[in-house]
Amino acid sequence: MSSRLEVTEKIITSKVTQGLKWTDIAKKVGRSKEWVTAACLGQMTCNEKQASVLADIFKLTEEEKKWLMVVPYRGSLPTIIPTDPTIYRFYELVSVYGTTFKELIHEEFGDGIMSAIDFKMDLKRENDPNGDRVNIVMSGKFLPYKEF
Repeated sequence: MSSRLEVTEKIITSKVTQGLKWTDIAKKVGRSKEWVTAACLGQMTCNEKQASVLADIFKLTEEEKKWLMVVPYRGSLPTIIPTDPTIYRFYELVSVYGTTFKELIHEEFGDGIMSAIDFKMDLKRENDPNGDRVNIVMSGKFLPYKEF
């Protein structure tokens, strides 16, 4: 019996040994590289067709494929404060700019939140003479708090 974590590890191993890129995998699945990467890392739920494509790419068994279609336990990191330097920088961004994000969202939209469910992300390399930059655009639907 396998677990979702074991399937994720198998996917990563297969990606590395086959020399695959997330962009190419995403094209085969028919979704964005951001969504497909999140799905392969256990943070999104695939439908039957998407899971079948991924199972073919990564040589997953039928049992392992089923784990791609299970609603995941999202937001799970091995530690409360991330220790991986790349992930920690996002933690740092929220620590430093979180109150700014909140204040400006409330000023512009009112009392509510940005959805992480109705959400889109686009990550691109931005050439810069002073050193290339990571350009991440995140777009989430505004969800106002309701009175009842």
